[in-house]
Amino acid sequence: MSQTTHPQLTRGAYSTVNPATGEVVLDRAAFTDAEAEEALAKADAAFGLWRSTTLADRIALFEHAAAVFAENLERYAQLNAEEAGKPLGQGMMEASTVVEMFRYYAERAPELLADRPVELPLASQAYTRKEPIGVVLAIEPWNAPIYQAMRATVPNLMLGNTVIMKPAALTANSTLLIDELMAEAGFPPGVYQTILPTREQVSRYIADPRVRAVTFTGSNEIGTKIGQQAAEHVKPAVLELGGSDPFVVLDSADVASAAGMSSMMRLMFGGQVCYSPKRVIVTDRVADEFIEQYTAFFREQVVGDPLDPATTLGPMASARAASDLQALYDDAVGKGATVLVAGGRAEEGSAYFHPAVLTGVVPGMRLYYEEAFGPLGVIYRAADAADAVRLANDTPYGLGATVYGEDLDEARLVAEGIDSGGVGINTLFGAPVEAPFGGTKASGIGRELGETGMDAFANHKTYAIG
Repeated sequence: MSQTTHPQLTRGAYSTVNPATGEVVLDRAAFTDAEAEEALAKADAAFGLWRSTTLADRIALFEHAAAVFAENLERYAQLNAEEAGKPLGQGMMEASTVVEMFRYYAERAPELLADRPVELPLASQAYTRKEPIGVVLAIEPWNAPIYQAMRATVPNLMLGNTVIMKPAALTANSTLLIDELMAEAGFPPGVYQTILPTREQVSRYIADPRVRAVTFTGSNEIGTKIGQQAAEHVKPAVLELGGSDPFVVLDSADVASAAGMSSMMRLMFGGQVCYSPKRVIVTDRVADEFIEQYTAFFREQVVGDPLDPATTLGPMASARAASDLQALYDDAVGKGATVLVAGGRAEEGSAYFHPAVLTGVVPGMRLYYEEAFGPLGVIYRAADAADAVRLANDTPYGLGATVYGEDLDEARLVAEGIDSGGVGINTLFGAPVEAPFGGTKASGIGRELGETGMDAFANHKTYAIG
């Protein structure tokens, strides 16, 4: 697959390019300082009105929003295919999760926001209430723009906060669609806004007293800086900083099921997912059988135009992303890793990366510790269950994990031994709206979604009545 190269001399800070063709999809300048201030002032003013909206009215808006977003799944998928290379079916799958978010919080809000009785010695009655705090600044990545943006937004809007959303420059067009859909759903102006700030303006937002909290999904390097800035100004922050999730296959596993699930999820969204099973750890007894089935799935992929329904794997989101993954691949192979499925970048300057599988990755290779963001599978052989746990934890990350084994007692012990924010046993945990999502170690701090999705940026205010 080739990619046309276009000059970049006149592009704005928020310029998106079709990774399959090189065509410019969107070319927008970053906000002026006046525009940045206008957006924040609008969100701050909207908060005063939005927080006083009744819960019944918010629920009605959420139910309508679910319908509006459901009607626009194909439209989003088309936009995201054009600027991120995601096959149409996978783009629709991503957008459908937003519909689930609106429905979940519409249904559960009365319970999740109900006052909690508290017994106090000097009060005849006391209760704790979750109250909104104000404007939330969200900074989200390019790999699943509508899902990531709304994962941060939906719980906060139900709570009563307002949100200003900075998208990744690579997928700004996909995120800007949200503003249109939110307006169509009936949300008041300023409650949600996609913003296009410069880095300096982001720093000023974090320092501004009108911004009360920050949520960030992205790299450890930038996330650490965001967290430091938030701490400096005494503001809560939720940081989701990636992962290198282990997928453990034990002696007792249903090998066909494990191979099918791990290979499919490794290549979902082109492997550009934080909770993708990037490291498969298989016990020696079943390793050969597993490898045969796992690698077969990689070889079957149809690499091509993401707008073609026959395509199962489109280009990566950018030529730079493909180049970064190729560097990890080359480093490992150059230092002795074994190639099970030969793949890699189609050609210099291309965003296409053919799926590949390696084994024999060891300490000293970048791939052993770094997150591989793309269609690259890595298989590790473990002597036994204990060795599998050791390998699973030998990573800076701790986002998610999966364990396959028909011996459930053993599988549970292995799952309990893995340091991660979530784990699936004979199923992929992923990031369901019903459960808290987040990680341990270098995967970040805080949780989004689930029953705790509104906790991070709520004022848990206690009322005591004498």
